Amino acid sequence: MSATAPPRVLSIAGSDSSGGAGIQADIKTITMLGGYAMSAITAITAQNTLGVQVVEALDPDLVMAQVDSCLSDIGADAIKIGMLGSPEIAILLAQRLDTYAGAIVFDPVMVATSGSVLADEATIGAFGALMQIATVVTPNLPELAALTGREEIAPDKVFDAARDLAEQQDTIVLAKGGHGDGDQVIDYVVSPSGKIASFGHQRIETLHTHGTGCTLSSALATMLAHGQPLTHAIRIARAFTRAAIEQAPGFGSGNGPLGHQAVRKLKRDEEA
Repeated sequence: MSATAPPRVLSIAGSDSSGGAGIQADIKTITMLGGYAMSAITAITAQNTLGVQVVEALDPDLVMAQVDSCLSDIGADAIKIGMLGSPEIAILLAQRLDTYAGAIVFDPVMVATSGSVLADEATIGAFGALMQIATVVTPNLPELAALTGREEIAPDKVFDAARDLAEQQDTIVLAKGGHGDGDQVIDYVVSPSGKIASFGHQRIETLHTHGTGCTLSSALATMLAHGQPLTHAIRIARAFTRAAIEQAPGFGSGNGPLGHQAVRKLKRDEEA
């Protein structure tokens, strides 16, 4: 492989027909951050900024064939896992990636920004096998609550919940605070042995946050593929996601997509 070749990032996730989340958001993010994007699509959705109209999970063997095609030939420096579609896909994927040596970022997608359910109880129940092989798991607060058996998480209990999940699954947890209350968004990075770091920023008051979790997790995978240390990779991924939210184009009548391409334009303008 050429010394100037971009890092290879495989996204395993669902397809969003409106382009705001899932595979589409991942490919934009990976590309904007200088990676080479590949995909293994787990499910096809018909959706837009108002919600998800139709979901159809793909055959698990087809999903695994996509993964094998990428890894057996091009290879991957990091893998991002998002929407899974079915428990069978989750289980087979955990078995296939058990010996994978690169970074794995698992975004345990359960509900779309619009509120549409993207994972049933059986699929969520199969998340454990993937969390155990993941480098980082990136739940938002409702997902963190579901994964730790809580109905909800008070602001002063987020760290405790994240530590519980990290200990249970022997992984690092990036607990995202975007679904919390208050003017500040606080994210915690927690390992089984305790807190690694925390990050905060002023909350952006906007309706246009469709695909935020997909963007953050794929940005993190890309920066890990670049060889960045974990906390610095998270810092860059958060900054990219925040900039993409700030540059949202305002498309649609509901929760609109982020402005991934505008982030590159901002960087060019700053360098000019």
